[in-house]
Amino acid sequence: MSEAVLRVSEIFTSIQGESSRVGLPTTFVRLTGCPLRCRWCDTPYAFQGGTRQTVAEVVAEVAARGVRTVCVTGGEPLAQPAVHRLLRALADAGFDVSLETSGALSIADVDPRVAVVMDLKAPGSGEQEKNLWQNLGALKPTDEIKIVIADRADYEWAKTVLTEHRLRERCAVLLSPVANSLPPHLLAEWIVADRLPVRFQLQLHKVLWGEERGR
Repeated sequence: MSEAVLRVSEIFTSIQGESSRVGLPTTFVRLTGCPLRCRWCDTPYAFQGGTRQTVAEVVAEVAARGVRTVCVTGGEPLAQPAVHRLLRALADAGFDVSLETSGALSIADVDPRVAVVMDLKAPGSGEQEKNLWQNLGALKPTDEIKIVIADRADYEWAKTVLTEHRLRERCAVLLSPVANSLPPHLLAEWIVADRLPVRFQLQLHKVLWGEERGR
């Protein structure tokens, strides 16, 4: 069988800015390509370009960086079928692997050793119709759901989804404000006022380095 090849936008080591792994030194593997166009997307450079690398080459580069925590992200990493080979190879090599995905493509075949951090797209993203609700049934207790909130309407939508789909019974739920749009303190105040059983999060990497690429 020929070696699986991926189109890679970038590989870099930084501080994880989101999810329950926030604050941990992490090597990021950002894959090229995404079928969505969220209004607030902060990585449009990953839509195109990148370099072709085999799974073995990616794993070797990750290993050389000497960090156990690895995040495979995009773009939309599941848009490249070979990502499943990469996830298995990273897990086989002993890395603590997470996958950041839009929630628009099936997570059913993701290696169970990988922690899935899956978005649900609120109306403010412009991509609400892309939510693949069947994915909820494939979530593990070690996975996480992330909802990015652009305004009060998005927040009310998130509250409804949280209840109707019993999200907290599936896994952790994280709410984030759209950077440079929704003032973070407003989202925090809404969550506290409603005693909403979710985790508020900021993008820590942006607090540290702003919009600098590779951070």
